[in-house]
Amino acid sequence: MAADHRGAAQDTARALRTDVLVVGAGPAGLMLACELRLGGAEVLVLDQRPGPTTESRASTLHARTMEILDSRGLLAALGTPPCEPRGHFGGIGLDLTLPSSHPGQWKVPQGRTEELLQDRAAELGADLRRRHRLTGLTAGPDGVSADAVGPDGPVRVSARYLVGCDGEESTVRRLVGADFPGRDAERELLRADVAGIRTPDRRFLRLPGGLAISATRDGVTRVMVHEFGAPARRRSGAPDFAEVAGTWKRVTGEDISHGVPLWINAFGDAARQLDRYRHGRILFAGDAAHRQMPSGGQALNLGVQDSFNLGWKLAAEVRGDAPRGLLDSYHTERHAVGAEVLANIRAQARLLLGGPEIEPVRAIVAELIALDDVRIRLAGTISGLAVRYDLADGGDHPLLGLRLPPVELTRNTAGGGATIRTAELLRRGTGLLLDLGAGTTPGPGGTSGAAWSEDRVARVAARPAAGSPLRAGEALLVRPDGYVAWGGRNTGDPALRTALRRWFGEPDRTRTAHSTETAAAR
Repeated sequence: MAADHRGAAQDTARALRTDVLVVGAGPAGLMLACELRLGGAEVLVLDQRPGPTTESRASTLHARTMEILDSRGLLAALGTPPCEPRGHFGGIGLDLTLPSSHPGQWKVPQGRTEELLQDRAAELGADLRRRHRLTGLTAGPDGVSADAVGPDGPVRVSARYLVGCDGEESTVRRLVGADFPGRDAERELLRADVAGIRTPDRRFLRLPGGLAISATRDGVTRVMVHEFGAPARRRSGAPDFAEVAGTWKRVTGEDISHGVPLWINAFGDAARQLDRYRHGRILFAGDAAHRQMPSGGQALNLGVQDSFNLGWKLAAEVRGDAPRGLLDSYHTERHAVGAEVLANIRAQARLLLGGPEIEPVRAIVAELIALDDVRIRLAGTISGLAVRYDLADGGDHPLLGLRLPPVELTRNTAGGGATIRTAELLRRGTGLLLDLGAGTTPGPGGTSGAAWSEDRVARVAARPAAGSPLRAGEALLVRPDGYVAWGGRNTGDPALRTALRRWFGEPDRTRTAHSTETAAAR
């Protein structure tokens, strides 16, 4: 039976159709639109805002997100944003440099990230409708119908799938009635961008009365403050500047009330996560799927990476060549990653916002972070580089479930050895069978992957450099999102065929034969 969550009847609504309706044009929604279009799905994006955010919001892209943008050829448009090798864990300094093409954290305002992805989505043919507010939806076994109100009146969109990327206060989540367990905020940070003030730069300065953070850039000072012991308030909007200035004075002794506030915000340590990222034909990504304190830019990066995992899978479902269970693997993989990040951020919130009673714990954590194994573990979680999906049926290769390392290769071509980076091999958004010398001749147990067309699994022969994390004489099967699904020395390995079927469906000749039989039966 169809679930009806429709608002007031809109019989005069303009009718639109699409494969996938994405609600929300933040970083997660726009990344999803790009990936869906790259995979051949029609996409319509609805968003209430008139354009990309003009607020400060998140300003950090971590290493894995930068690698993702690189794999789709999007970094050139960003230029050379500032890079900071050091981040923090609960306000304790943490070196984020790990093996990556883009180690550290890159300072890119959220509005610029949205502009970049919006331009790419438009270039790929996504239909973005601004100033549209979702008012109702009906979900059935064969599709979703959504009602919205835009500048020209009501609109009704029929789609095969809908994805809610509409943030912490998700309208899609409310209309679906999706369970969103967790806990409300207990503590909060007040923050503001203020012109016309002078304060010392402070990085997580713990004073007797609270926590103070401040930094000035281009004449604007970002202040963040928490008064120890002060509980989070239930708010219907942003705090006023008098509250921010008053808290700042009590904590630091400085008067900033004469400044001009450009943006004010409060965020707490609430932690919630959907039980299920998929509800039939409705899915969730980004902050609509998980709510966490924005610590070190992890929320934005987590959402973009959700969409990068979902996009190619949902596009395959729309095209009709997705193997059974492919779309459900989105929840399986990303819910686990989200839960780990939320646990990481909850720990940071205690270290950051706890009062004097937390100081002994902070001292121990600071000692542990000085140990390289601990640093690598924490930096890997924050940067996204440590994500490893459970792909055990792809064999036992050491790279299985990890991202393809960003390294240079020398292609095996008739004209000589041209150098190419692994990121460039992923630009088309297809699977990749990377032959590093194993040979593409089918062995006794199966196939080299030639039965899958190039538009589903591209085949590239190349040589790794000495000392590379990629080993000569092997081959790797890589998913469109850059994660290794199989590795070995024999491309006739039955596990390769299993992995190809799991992630890319039946071989082309099997699909063609099946289509012919179906047509004849009709």
